[in-house]
Amino acid sequence: MIDSENSDLFRLRAEMLRFATLQLRDEAAAEDAVQEAMLAAMTTAPRFEGRAQLKTWVFAILKNKIIDVIRQRARSPVVAFETNEIPEEAFDGLFDSQGHWRPEEHPADWGDPEQAFTSSQFWQVFETCLTQLPENTARVFMMKEFLGFSTDEICKELGITTTNCWVVLHRARMSLRLCLQQRWFDTK
Repeated sequence: MIDSENSDLFRLRAEMLRFATLQLRDEAAAEDAVQEAMLAAMTTAPRFEGRAQLKTWVFAILKNKIIDVIRQRARSPVVAFETNEIPEEAFDGLFDSQGHWRPEEHPADWGDPEQAFTSSQFWQVFETCLTQLPENTARVFMMKEFLGFSTDEICKELGITTTNCWVVLHRARMSLRLCLQQRWFDTK
């Protein structure tokens, strides 16, 4: 790997550590995963063909390291996990007594979401919204949507029921939708 790529890699370290810590809930394990990912990136750099951005490639390596740690932990006893971080009534004002969207709260038309996904500014806003979620809610969301864990794997790792997992995911998605609506789609 050339020096500029090494430099770029080390600039990503803080983001990698934040992501790993969110998932692993253990600073030492997160640091180990980041170090292993960076080492793997440097040793396999000659095979990096540049078809993806460096950040995407390095985070894919980190994602696999995190998955390995989580699966290894699944063989050990589960630690208590608090999932009631977003109150049940947090979204009540969005719906009428029949459970339908209130007209003034109905989600706005987001236009072409795929176009937003290609924008680095969108992902910065998304990351800001994600970091505003309660820690455990963000963790469940990231395990499902970014790490690709099945609901059963998440439940086993965190010691929660399937129903509880789906409730947490629903609340995470609703919170992210509201945040993105305010910070990205309403500003366009």
